[in-house]
Amino acid sequence: MLVWTDSRSQADTSLFRLGNCFPTRFTAREAVFSVYFKDCNFRRMVNWYPVIYEPVFNTYGQGDLVFHISLMNADFSGPAETTSFRLGSFIPIMASVDQRTHQPLLLLLEECLASTSPELHPESYLYPIITNQGCLVDSKVSRSKFEPRQKPSEIRLSLQAFKFALGQQVFIHCSLVAWDPVGLDKTKKACHYVKDHGWELLDNAALGNLCDCCDSSCKSRKIRSTLSAYWSFLFIF
Repeated sequence: MLVWTDSRSQADTSLFRLGNCFPTRFTAREAVFSVYFKDCNFRRMVNWYPVIYEPVFNTYGQGDLVFHISLMNADFSGPAETTSFRLGSFIPIMASVDQRTHQPLLLLLEECLASTSPELHPESYLYPIITNQGCLVDSKVSRSKFEPRQKPSEIRLSLQAFKFALGQQVFIHCSLVAWDPVGLDKTKKACHYVKDHGWELLDNAALGNLCDCCDSSCKSRKIRSTLSAYWSFLFIF
């Protein structure tokens, strides 16, 4: 018998899995597995540890712009069926903006940071995911990537679960930007790193040089458009 205990109130122990086995019974703080490992197709992976996600999803509005953020299933066809991910697996995240009466908008993830605190402080323990105004820096050390767009007002991120602050709650803070689709520049872009190739721009391969600054500092002399809007959202895992 194996008893998996979690002291965090956010964890849903009914979603805990041992290999492909469901809990034999569970309470608010623990899941009990009365099984043999071999019956669950369980193989212990090197450097494996369970990561339990309890995302806080919010909808934000500014004027007639409304932003959404969701944790999705593997093919982004619907909401996630579980909030449990193993180290190295992909966490599908999708954000969108309702355009309403606006002209077409391009949604971008400007910055994402993982932190051990619900609010960012100078003393916060941080892990950069997206920095430098749209550069997915985590993709240089992982298989994280932006997925091809289905529509401009939506952006999809496959974030590879990473090892960070073991045993602690981890918060992911992100800033979203709604932008003019024809106004891409070094500060308004979505770039990820492809092994043996380098930085790639998500939206227009012909403008791939906009990602060249991802290893230095991305700045632009252009005047900021009034179509931009900024919001932050939070994941807890």
